Amino acid sequence: MGDPPARTPEDAGAGYRRDQQPSQPGPSPCQAENANFKDLTPYDEDEINLLDLGRVIWKRRRLIGYIMAVAVVLTAVISLFMTNIYQAKAVIMPVTAKGGTGGGGVGSGALAALAAQFGTLPGIAIPASASSSEIINLLKSNILRERMIEQNQLLPVLFPEQWDKERQAWKKGGFFGFNLNPLYYLSRAISPTPSRPAVPKKDPDAPEMWDALRTLDDILKVTNNIKENTIVISAEFRDPEIAARIVEYALKTLTDYMSSEAKRVAATNRVYLEQQLATTLDPLIKQKTYNLIAEQIELAMMSEVKENFAFKVIDPPLAPDKKTKPKRLMMVVLSFVVALFIGIFMAFFLEFLEKQNIHIDAGRWPLIRRLSGRKRRLLI
Repeated sequence: MGDPPARTPEDAGAGYRRDQQPSQPGPSPCQAENANFKDLTPYDEDEINLLDLGRVIWKRRRLIGYIMAVAVVLTAVISLFMTNIYQAKAVIMPVTAKGGTGGGGVGSGALAALAAQFGTLPGIAIPASASSSEIINLLKSNILRERMIEQNQLLPVLFPEQWDKERQAWKKGGFFGFNLNPLYYLSRAISPTPSRPAVPKKDPDAPEMWDALRTLDDILKVTNNIKENTIVISAEFRDPEIAARIVEYALKTLTDYMSSEAKRVAATNRVYLEQQLATTLDPLIKQKTYNLIAEQIELAMMSEVKENFAFKVIDPPLAPDKKTKPKRLMMVVLSFVVALFIGIFMAFFLEFLEKQNIHIDAGRWPLIRRLSGRKRRLLI
């Protein structure tokens, strides 16, 4: 038999390459996963996140519902026990003075002209009409409010819980009329005996004037409308009639105070002018001084009238027929929204604890134990 034909190097190399050629490697699992992630658009990622959030909220919907229900019911019950507050208000406008555009009381024009011609007169207070800022500052001042409280006896009105209407006296503090504060008896023991005649002491059970001023500051409000040049005086109180009276008392006290101040200034100016008249030899100065004295007398007479002396009442106070607060519906709606956010926060917080394998001891929290039991029954 003959030998088999010899294989050429090309055939050997071709066969080797054909037999030993490695197969093309396929994509690895990591590359395939990355390829899948590359196919997701930002819209898909947002949609998946929103779906996850929705699943968490739906999973804890009972907890969120319980929190919202408790908050709404509790707010509604509390709002029903809150006292209705009524607001009464009045609108006033400063009176523009006669004889001047920018203000000035009676005789202020002549006084200003005399001061411009002969220089400033020492000892003469040029009266001016009350500006809005002056009226507002007076209404907010303690001296005016203290006078208002004392003249109208507002302490029993401002502190009705401590006032006994039947006995017309202040209720005794402490336990069965005894003061339980040891500092009260200590101060009485160490206080020296007064050498002068004893004066009537204030009722120890009555509120202090500073307490009344702080309470009135919360009740009485003053606002300025610069555009219309008006001042709004409002009072908020549980009784609509008393709210209107407080505004009336404020207006009356303001009128009396400004009238008395104008009368005092006019009397002081008149005395000074009469003294200067005796020492003046110039007939022109004497004539102008006589005119100024007459104007001061006129100013004092106008201050006695009081009506529309410093301000004009545009809208008098009336007892309101509707409450201003509490706004119960707004309170319930606000509690609903706040409880919703709190419930969602609690849902995500519990979900975070569950993913971290942090378990809460339900034995210490009956509500959590009850909710966990319901969850197990639903899963079964």
